[in-house]
Amino acid sequence: MLERGEEPGKAGQMQAGKQRASDAEKPAEFVEALAKGLAILECFDATSPEMTLSEIARKVALSPAAARRSLITLKTLGYIGQNEKRFHLRPKIMTLGSTFYYAARIDEVLQPFLRDLVAKFGDASSVGTLDGKDVIYIAHSSVQRARRAAAVVGARYPAYATSLGRVLLAGLPAAELDVYFDGLVIEPLTAKTITDPVALRAEIDAVRDAHYSTTVDQLDYGITALAVPIRAVDGRTIAALNTSGYTGMIDPEYLITERLPEMRATASSITQALTRYPALASVIGQ
Repeated sequence: MLERGEEPGKAGQMQAGKQRASDAEKPAEFVEALAKGLAILECFDATSPEMTLSEIARKVALSPAAARRSLITLKTLGYIGQNEKRFHLRPKIMTLGSTFYYAARIDEVLQPFLRDLVAKFGDASSVGTLDGKDVIYIAHSSVQRARRAAAVVGARYPAYATSLGRVLLAGLPAAELDVYFDGLVIEPLTAKTITDPVALRAEIDAVRDAHYSTTVDQLDYGITALAVPIRAVDGRTIAALNTSGYTGMIDPEYLITERLPEMRATASSITQALTRYPALASVIGQ
């Protein structure tokens, strides 16, 4: 689930997923102009909903001239709006995410499982996948009514600070986990965030052995969560499923005792469902 404070623009979004491919990684057919345009679309968030040309150029490391050309193109296509000297996203940008959501059959395949979990336990439940150093939420259901961050499908946060992310990291081969830790900047998002790389790696090793992860106030205060892996038929971890509630009302021991068996059964059912939807399995398995 989106843990409390997990909203677009929270620290987890800060430039996350906006790293450009290095020259060595770029194929000959790489279109630099397209990459620049996508970087601009990704640079808007809750802390920067409107920006000037110079602010955008600085944020995406482009020259003002290059940023301006991309902005004019995106504005012409309807993805960017302008209010005097400040630019903002327009609602059309939502069509990009909704196209993925429905093409991958997420509403048809994943949402029913999440709704069942929420009906059984209350609180909230989500499915996430790993993208670089972040976890991206691709499905979510919640009945929580208290004031909290909106549960936005498509939000991304640091994998190290979420139950979903730790399960996904635990599923990586050792070499890929080494790549994850290479150059990782761990921010203290709360006073409880594990910021020591050695301690974090030990936690991920423990998750790998236990086949589940619990977190308490790691990304923001107030949420305790439990996540389990969703595996492909060959055993690879391709996504993660979680359940959560408010810290103080539940604790990890309660989640493990009362919810872990059902979470594992649901994850297994999702694996079976994915065999009938190869497109979705391919999307979340890459």
